[in-house]
Amino acid sequence: MVTMKDIAAKACVSISTVSLVINHHDKGRVKPEIAANIWKVADELGYHPNAMARSLRSGRTHTIAFISDQVATTPYAGEIIHGAQDAARQLGYMMFIIDADGERNIDRDIDRMLSWGVDGYIYAKFANRYVSVPPMLDDLQVVVVNAEEHTAIHPRIEPDEVGIGYDATKRLIDAGCRRIAYIGCDEPAIAQFGRLKGYRQALEEAGLPFDERLTSRVSYGRPALEAVCALLDGMHPDGVFAFNDARAVYVYDYAFQHGLTIGKDLSVIGVDNHEVICDTTVPPLTSVELPHYEMGFWGACKIISLIEGRDPIKDKRVTPSYTAAPTPPLDSDGPTLIHCSIIEKESIAGKPRGQRNTGAVQTSETIGRSVPTAA
Repeated sequence: MVTMKDIAAKACVSISTVSLVINHHDKGRVKPEIAANIWKVADELGYHPNAMARSLRSGRTHTIAFISDQVATTPYAGEIIHGAQDAARQLGYMMFIIDADGERNIDRDIDRMLSWGVDGYIYAKFANRYVSVPPMLDDLQVVVVNAEEHTAIHPRIEPDEVGIGYDATKRLIDAGCRRIAYIGCDEPAIAQFGRLKGYRQALEEAGLPFDERLTSRVSYGRPALEAVCALLDGMHPDGVFAFNDARAVYVYDYAFQHGLTIGKDLSVIGVDNHEVICDTTVPPLTSVELPHYEMGFWGACKIISLIEGRDPIKDKRVTPSYTAAPTPPLDSDGPTLIHCSIIEKESIAGKPRGQRNTGAVQTSETIGRSVPTAA
């Protein structure tokens, strides 16, 4: 069994210093780089603190609950769980997952978590939608991920939907497109309104007129394909921004039927960077990637910062396994919006430019429309 004495010997520090760090009493007393090295050594040696003893001393159980509203059953959104688990594990927390599929009553599951003394909760949605956090959690530490609350009580992180629409449209404009269509979603979703707003702002900034006839809101199946074909037949755009990759497939279908070459005769960009679609379409589809892992990672860091009263990112106690977008700061006022990267493939005319726009993070104060900073 690995002890603090073992960690101290390998890290070349005193046992008392290791104790301060392991018990999270090191702020202002141990240099961050020394603390980070102690955690690294502890991980390498496989140190596991006595959770029961620690909870009795601190009054905390070092557990968080992840309430998954269809996140666990949605392939790419499942990366939210991956990101949250990654951060929780590094910070010494166990994470329970409660799967809410929209049909079953989860009050009993939450009540069980309450009886176990869970320290905090992450409430995540599979897609950016309005949600109502269960009232029984109102007075507890809760962070909302990939969603907006009707009441806006708790801290939250979500994709910058306006930025997605702006960047995707700007990418087409930069490629020389001047008649850009938008194939939207027929649901009253947050993402639909945000992406349409960003699309219009990019057109306006470029001096291109907005034409309602170049937009269509569709669902799926044959009616959606027919609506997309009607728009392309009637308006002859040279570029198409699709609400998501699945809707971009209809543009590919139209191009195939009419002998057009995507990436030459018609430029297309989608959203999701869905591997099954983007890597199997010919040519591969350029798409905006939603930072699911990054949102989950931030959500776990945020809830633990609320539990402990200190910032694990600033203290350098946690590092994401990978990231396509920088982790936003935890101390932002209001909702945190995370910028999304364009993953270049071959569906846009002209020479690919590589990944763009990976560095900007926006909060509620900047959504008015400060143009995202391109990396």
